[in-house]
Amino acid sequence: MFAEAWRRGHGAAAGYRYRDLVADPVPPLGAPYVDLGRRVEKRGMVPLDEVAALAADEAERRDWALTLPLVEELRAADTVLIGAPMYNFSVPAALKAWIDRITFPGAYVDPDTETSVLRDTEVVVVTARGGAYGPDTPRHGCDFQEPYLRAYFREHLGVPEDNLRFVHAEMTMAEHLPQLARFQDFAARSLADARAEVAALASRDGRPVGAPNR
Repeated sequence: MFAEAWRRGHGAAAGYRYRDLVADPVPPLGAPYVDLGRRVEKRGMVPLDEVAALAADEAERRDWALTLPLVEELRAADTVLIGAPMYNFSVPAALKAWIDRITFPGAYVDPDTETSVLRDTEVVVVTARGGAYGPDTPRHGCDFQEPYLRAYFREHLGVPEDNLRFVHAEMTMAEHLPQLARFQDFAARSLADARAEVAALASRDGRPVGAPNR
């Protein structure tokens, strides 16, 4: 809904990219990625356009060819929208594979200032949760989804705390499971609140959305 509201407000010409990590999954990491990453890491700041020259063989070159477009896509985005269902208290494997792939040594460090190139990037995470994990709920301590993503983007990629937004629709399984049926009103309110919040976020400025989604 965020992406739809943003496109309605700003139009396609403003810039928008969509990536479905389920329909087009990112390959999990293997030895070639790790070996190339360690070689780059030992050299310190290596510009992205020089990494390919450090590949030792065809497997490493192939892995870097898969990685570079994803890194460049993230670096180019002013706003990143992530749609993420909660799986077993955390994030789906498809999203984790994307995270692992884009986390290449030095890829987000400005060599001139040694600060993050994502320091002005906004990240909006919209989640769907079968249960309730908000403050004062019995399972609040089982939420390893928001804390993980918040720590990853803030501590590892350098996105400022003020640029991180999380919107949760909770109890989405209430209408499907008899044991949760009594929470259907809660689920409806949570969904309505989430829709209102993402619409407000999408319409507040005119920056393009980069959307590694799902």
